[in-house]
Amino acid sequence: MLTQLTVSNYAIAERVELQFSPGMTALTGETGAGKSIVLDALGLVMGGRADAGAVRHGAKRADITASFDISRIPDAQSWLEHHELDDKDDCILRRTISKDGRSKAFINGQPCPLSQLKELGTQLMDIHSQHQHQSLLRKETHRKLLDEFAGAETLAEETRSAWKAWNDTRHKLRQRQQNADETEARLQLLRYQVEELDRLALAEDEQESLEAEQAQLSQADAILHNSHQAALLCTENDASAVDLIRQALQQLEQLPSEVPALADTIQMLNEAQIQVSEAGDNLRRFVDDYEADPARLTEVEERLSAIYQMARKHRIPPEELFELHRHLSQELADLDGGEGSLEQLEAELESHRATFNTLANDLSEKRRTAAVELDQRIARELTQLNMPSVQFVSHLSRNHDETPSPHGLEEVEFLVSANPGQPARSLAKVASGGELSRISLAIQVVVAQTSTTPTLVFDEVDVGIGGGTAEVVGRLLRSLGENGQVLCVTHLPQVAAQCHQHLFVSKFTEKDSTYSRIERLDDQGRISEVARMLGGVDMTEQTIAHAREMFVKGQATHH
Repeated sequence: MLTQLTVSNYAIAERVELQFSPGMTALTGETGAGKSIVLDALGLVMGGRADAGAVRHGAKRADITASFDISRIPDAQSWLEHHELDDKDDCILRRTISKDGRSKAFINGQPCPLSQLKELGTQLMDIHSQHQHQSLLRKETHRKLLDEFAGAETLAEETRSAWKAWNDTRHKLRQRQQNADETEARLQLLRYQVEELDRLALAEDEQESLEAEQAQLSQADAILHNSHQAALLCTENDASAVDLIRQALQQLEQLPSEVPALADTIQMLNEAQIQVSEAGDNLRRFVDDYEADPARLTEVEERLSAIYQMARKHRIPPEELFELHRHLSQELADLDGGEGSLEQLEAELESHRATFNTLANDLSEKRRTAAVELDQRIARELTQLNMPSVQFVSHLSRNHDETPSPHGLEEVEFLVSANPGQPARSLAKVASGGELSRISLAIQVVVAQTSTTPTLVFDEVDVGIGGGTAEVVGRLLRSLGENGQVLCVTHLPQVAAQCHQHLFVSKFTEKDSTYSRIERLDDQGRISEVARMLGGVDMTEQTIAHAREMFVKGQATHH
């Protein structure tokens, strides 16, 4: 919902600050007073086209900021989170236009491309007028409104997901078919390489273990000799370490008197004698049990040679052979009858198509049923709007050859026939600006309970109508306002009298400069404005009384 609009140095407005509430807001004023400033400013802040002429004369740039409460707009929240522009429940769109025609766009204070401003803006506000950003002229809007009216949003999303799975598999299969010769050659190479590696049967970390064993086996003589010498030095020579420690202990034991300071030293020598004696025993047992195994050394060296040769063949370090074997085996399995094989892809494609067909046919049935009801209800609203001869048709055209598309098996387009006997054509080709606004109003009234667009703006909705029809337009706009937020520019007192809040636009001149002023009217001000719209410049007591009666009646109106 739009909560605030600030406009600086735009057109003839020096500075305008407006607060908006839920419900219906009417903008009125004399022709040329600047009512279009608000709508044009909203169009710009939603990504509309800008030019240097929009900047107020004498100013360096125009600055427009619109604040929205998006607490009840989950699509906008998701969009902001996806683009890392979220700021809780607030969303601030800003547009600046310099006097040389350059413009900048911002979302929640962050610079952004104009395309992002447009994309987000369509989720926050829908402007129904002759402007180029009119969403009702886009087919995707027609499909979205019909799906919402049918309660088929979830089914439409499931259909889109099924189409994506089918389309992704179709591209994979087409690529495999186009590269069939290359794939077959790759398969033959993979089979040969994997068979070689299978025969090698290298275990994980086997190379490291074999290299350690080879180092030990190849140095068997040196290990045996050095270990035997160490055993002799510990216990078996005449001047062994054990004998030397024993002699040291004997010297200390023959001291003429006990020396407490040497007690710890004597204890250490006793422990050293025991440790060295045990070490000697261990070395003696190792030498006695040690057997050099030339045959095992040969076996280990042959195994390592095979590993090194295979690594050189694949031009990788030996330690990467095990992982290469795993990777090539997986690739072979995927190509040869596994995931990614022609047979598997064909089966997947058929399965995804069947899933899509089931969902898309269910979606088509829901759309057909809803289209009939939507057309009937819009026809009733158009009759109230004094357009009984306009025929509205929700046209569903089946895709050629039933080709799957992200949106199902058909295109949705709203068509109208302005006169009896004429074929229904697209809105852009048939409806004038005023007619389009009233058709938009009729559509929005019908889909108001299901549409997710929170703020609706209507411009020139009352062109060419009056009397009872104008009162009906007012009731319909007020009804829409009860469920969301509606802004409308109107020239009819029957419409203005029924709004929830009233903004009056006026123009004045000061020091040879023209300014536009927008103010919110209280109840008395609203009655006076309705009287002006009824009777022109000279307001009589009867005109004011009529305006008061119309205002009171309008505020009590419930559609």
